[in-house]
Amino acid sequence: MKADIINIHNNTEPTKAQLEILQVLWKFGPSTVRFVNDQLNQQKAEPLSYTSTLKLMQIMLEKEMLKRDESNMTHVYIAALEEQKIKRVVLDKFVDSMYDGSVKNLMLELLGNDKTSNKDWSTIKELLQKLD
Repeated sequence: MKADIINIHNNTEPTKAQLEILQVLWKFGPSTVRFVNDQLNQQKAEPLSYTSTLKLMQIMLEKEMLKRDESNMTHVYIAALEEQKIKRVVLDKFVDSMYDGSVKNLMLELLGNDKTSNKDWSTIKELLQKLD
């Protein structure tokens, strides 16, 4: 079952919890609630109950953020939102709210960060050279 891509402007901007579910589905593809719940619990200090994950995924289905394949006994959920479009919307909103819309200020903050490794610097330099 191929997911139809839903327009994010239909009031479907995901919450943080919904983004975590979408990230599992984008990474692993169509999945059951149990699988998604297990993946989320590997990332969290405090376990999330199966029923909480199920309820959230049902809400996402109602909002057309997910599709559900009901052809088997076990329902399989599929992300109906395109990963790159959602990431762009979330990033744009972040840049607008935290950096007053300035990508330059965001980049300066990121580049001045202690977490930037030598390998990261090399990759950034290569990317900048390609842009010239």
